[in-house]
Amino acid sequence: MSTKVTIQDIANELQLSRNTVSKAINNTGVLADATREKILRKAAEMGYKQFSYLPVFDGNSNAGDASILPVDKREIAILTTRFLNNSHFAAMMLDRFQSELQHLHACMTIHRISPAELAAKELPSSLNTEHTAGIICFEVFDYDYAQMLCTLGIPLLFVDTPVMEMRPPLQADRLYMENRIEIQNMMAQMAQRGRKRIAFAGDKEHCQSFHERYLAYKDAAEHFGMATDWPTCATQKAQPNYSEYLYQSLRGCPTMPDAFICANDFIAMDLINALHRLGYSVPDDIWICGFDDSQEASYFSPRLTSIHIHGQIMGYAAANLLMTRIEEPSLNYRTVYTETNLILRESTGD
Repeated sequence: MSTKVTIQDIANELQLSRNTVSKAINNTGVLADATREKILRKAAEMGYKQFSYLPVFDGNSNAGDASILPVDKREIAILTTRFLNNSHFAAMMLDRFQSELQHLHACMTIHRISPAELAAKELPSSLNTEHTAGIICFEVFDYDYAQMLCTLGIPLLFVDTPVMEMRPPLQADRLYMENRIEIQNMMAQMAQRGRKRIAFAGDKEHCQSFHERYLAYKDAAEHFGMATDWPTCATQKAQPNYSEYLYQSLRGCPTMPDAFICANDFIAMDLINALHRLGYSVPDDIWICGFDDSQEASYFSPRLTSIHIHGQIMGYAAANLLMTRIEEPSLNYRTVYTETNLILRESTGD
């Protein structure tokens, strides 16, 4: 199409309301699975902005189609250093990822990398590389381990990565959520509403996404002339009991910022608990913004302002990246970012 495709265009094509199409694309509200599927497929077909990198779906395909994978190599392996519960954005992402790869007739398996295996740069003992068609990595933030995976000769996708600044790039495809725009949007709104002493909470060296969120915070603070010289503890490496760590670190600060930008929702929740122990009220005294828009964000007290990650969109993107890598291993390595959206709630006075 010669012009930009809008939600209304998709609604007109399907003879549905704009609100229904918006719910499917933004993964909000309640819709029948068949309706959501129909809308997302039409969005991809029409080249809607978030899906423009996806192939056009063939409506005549079915589960009986031949797989591009050899019979003896049909495992898609999920590698992770932690358990991916329903609070992790990966839960919804993997559901869509698995759905999109059904035509491969592949077996999706999850393998946890133990601390010992991580230190020794060894694969999980449960993984049989001879049967593995592709690997997708979550929470694999050790750079040397990631480099080891790149030498296996197996199609590989990282969902987020170790911090990549000043390091040789990983020889693999990489998928991220957009980490900068909505943090800067939130900072702009804080400036407009008189909150100009802003701090960042979270380990900026934990992963590339945390690093980008921190850089977005720093750039916006400089642009809007915000004070950022406290509290120095908040950007340090996460401790086993992060809420207690924050409490002990913040209790010695003579003054507090007007607001915190947090690297994710769980840091934000730990921070709110620590601030409550110190006698501060959120949002009356201090505003808090998280990232991820986890399930807990909408029912935590106060309800948490956060930046929403579109798990289904990331699932589509992951399937496309891995499938095309399997089909054409010689492709240039790709880095893809998917859209995020700011969700304002009580923790910023909304």
